[in-house]
Amino acid sequence: QVQLVESGGGLVQPGGSLRLSCAASGGISSVNTMGWYRQAQGKQRELVALITGSSSTNYANSVKGRFSISRDNAKNTVSLQMNSLKPEDTAVYYCYARSLSFRDYWGKGTLVTVSS
Repeated sequence: QVQLVESGGGLVQPGGSLRLSCAASGGISSVNTMGWYRQAQGKQRELVALITGSSSTNYANSVKGRFSISRDNAKNTVSLQMNSLKPEDTAVYYCYARSLSFRDYWGKGTLVTVSS
């Protein structure tokens, strides 16, 4: 059973930066893809960025050029560097992992608020 714990959320002004981290434990050897989703109030959860075990990445169009996902397989962590933040980036950000057997795992989420 994979457990995911996020950290790094908080309040930031528009144009600012924030870095989210996610630590994975338990059943790590079964994890292939990791990434981040977000859910704004009143909206559906949406993809932000994904990274595979071979470090291929995929980003939502809304964050391309501003966000960067990275992974440290030795430390079992995945991070999301968020730059040039906008108010519309405000959401709860969830860490995500998919196992080699295509089972999905989710963290509890961390709130990012972009406001002046």
